Amino acid sequence: MSLVHDVIAELDAERERIWLTLPEDVRDLGNGIIPRLTGPKKQYFTSLLYADGEARTLADEVLWGLIEISRKPGADLDTLKMVVNQIVDYKADFFDFVGLPLICKWTHRYAEGARAAESLEEFREVTGAALSYMNRVHMWIQSVFPWGIASAFPRADARQTA
Repeated sequence: MSLVHDVIAELDAERERIWLTLPEDVRDLGNGIIPRLTGPKKQYFTSLLYADGEARTLADEVLWGLIEISRKPGADLDTLKMVVNQIVDYKADFFDFVGLPLICKWTHRYAEGARAAESLEEFREVTGAALSYMNRVHMWIQSVFPWGIASAFPRADARQTA
């Protein structure tokens, strides 16, 4: 097997492992356990907030966008790999910063597989595996997010309903 197919298999296996089981680092983040102690004023809410935003934008914007671009006529594999180098590796490191070292590891592993792709089809396949994994991660982050805190910030327009 090629590196690309190894990474696809690994991401698929990790997605299946966390399908019904909260990832350890997401559980820890939800409990305020952050290896790098990030979060101003000794709180972890902002780390949770940033983790949620990073997971959503990586999945819904970056990975989805890379797949869509790769399907367009004239798409260039080398340019897509440059985007992975610039944006995905940065996001991976940010996951570590906010307390998600395992998510960081798997995001970097995807980037490694994407860089090894020899065709747009391989690039799409490995990116699709990463998208599926990251969507699951995002769901888990949302499950530990303290949504009740939002009731302290009601909309200004009382006519709007939730």
